[in-house]
Amino acid sequence: MTALTLSTAAAPGLRADAIVIGVGKGPKGPVVAPGAEAVDQAYDGRLAGVLETLGASGAEGEVTKLPAPTGFKAPLVVAVGLGPVPEKDSSYDAEALRKAAGAAARTLVGAKKAAFALPLDDAADLGAIGEGVLLGAYSFDTYKDNGKDAKARAGKTPLGEASLLGGKPRDKEHKAAVERATAVAEELNRARDLINMPPNDLDPAAFAAIAQAAAKEHGLKVQVLDEKALEKGGYGGILGVGKGSSSGPRLVKLSYTSSKADKHLAFVGKGITYDSGGISLKPAGHNETMKCDMSGAAAVFAAVVTAARLGLEVNVTGWLALAENMPSGSATRPGDVLRMFSGKTVEVLNTDAEGRLVLADALWAASQEKPDAVVDVATLTGAMMLALGSRTFGIMANDDSFRSAVHEAAEEVGEPAWPMPLPEHLRKGMDSATADIANMGERMGGGLVAGLFLREFVGEGITWAHLDIAGPAFNEGGAFGYTPKGGTGTAVRTLVRLAEVTAAGELG
Repeated sequence: MTALTLSTAAAPGLRADAIVIGVGKGPKGPVVAPGAEAVDQAYDGRLAGVLETLGASGAEGEVTKLPAPTGFKAPLVVAVGLGPVPEKDSSYDAEALRKAAGAAARTLVGAKKAAFALPLDDAADLGAIGEGVLLGAYSFDTYKDNGKDAKARAGKTPLGEASLLGGKPRDKEHKAAVERATAVAEELNRARDLINMPPNDLDPAAFAAIAQAAAKEHGLKVQVLDEKALEKGGYGGILGVGKGSSSGPRLVKLSYTSSKADKHLAFVGKGITYDSGGISLKPAGHNETMKCDMSGAAAVFAAVVTAARLGLEVNVTGWLALAENMPSGSATRPGDVLRMFSGKTVEVLNTDAEGRLVLADALWAASQEKPDAVVDVATLTGAMMLALGSRTFGIMANDDSFRSAVHEAAEEVGEPAWPMPLPEHLRKGMDSATADIANMGERMGGGLVAGLFLREFVGEGITWAHLDIAGPAFNEGGAFGYTPKGGTGTAVRTLVRLAEVTAAGELG
């Protein structure tokens, strides 16, 4: 991954492949942002005009490249749009910096070193820039053959080093901000790798093995329940979903504990390593990206490891509900009834509503430890995509103040999210004449129906939130900002921020 360094050097004398500066969108054209004063001066104060001549406006994510001025040791200036110029006495927010740094990093493929001279007010800005660089420079090329020629490979590698100008190497806050950005980005990128892996290489057992290796590396406790243990324990939901596949299901418990913690969070992730829909087979055109149906489990896994790397003073337990949903002679059928880990029975009306079944077992298992709060994360419903689009996830909860806290955490880290209700009248649609509850209800408001189903499997008195990340978990369009095509790692940063807030005693 790209290395982050701090530097107090002036841009003209820094040896690098490029100098990255920020440009804001002003009412009369592009405006050179703070941090780029030395660069602007080298253009005799006319840099904004030069950029405008080249077609730049300062719009968010816009990248303009131009030759560096005479006397610079770097040959190239990369001007990246920050969006609208802030009002007087205010600064560019952290997300604008994060997006700009990511957009610039994406264009610097093959570069060994770049200096980032973006606006910098404090350590938080430094962390946002560093995070944007590391997330924007991400690439997944494990399965690509870039040829045997060294030059060809070098031209396709991510940016090697990012020097953050204005960052003080000996400043404790600056160093801490970069260390945090590195930990968060490395684990989020690991989640992206998992999401992007083909399902023939990432089945439930393989995912569990990766979690076990990470636990050993970072001093976490791990427990893996295989088919026999799940059968013995009565995990009917996970077993019911996984029984149609030759790759058996797993339930992974990953635990980080702090000797200074007095709060406990449980994160539960949907981990369907491939979702064919089961007997209720998905139609043509809906199968190609279903390797991403384990994005919730990837986010939970990454968040727990990040909490450990940051040494947060909060106990965090991750539950990865892993299964492959396939059609076969042994698969669960519509009309079957499953007895869940909680003891409740569920009539399966649609085997493509499988995520809620594996989550139900994991939520009940998490509830037995009486955590202070439980958050589940899942690519759960197409209905949530219809409601909120492809870049925003929905938040449901059994406690309004906790739902607000999760939403605030998402906003703080730049992950678009929106609070959603749990209307009680929709619960009746899941009544079953055969079992305690059906896994389907009314079609309209299907994302909310799924949330109501999950609520049935949260222990009494336990605060709970549900994140439906079906939209933003996998980007099928072009890359933007620090978001790549493919797996995005959505919700990792929200969960980490929630853990930080809890550790600080600010969650209530």
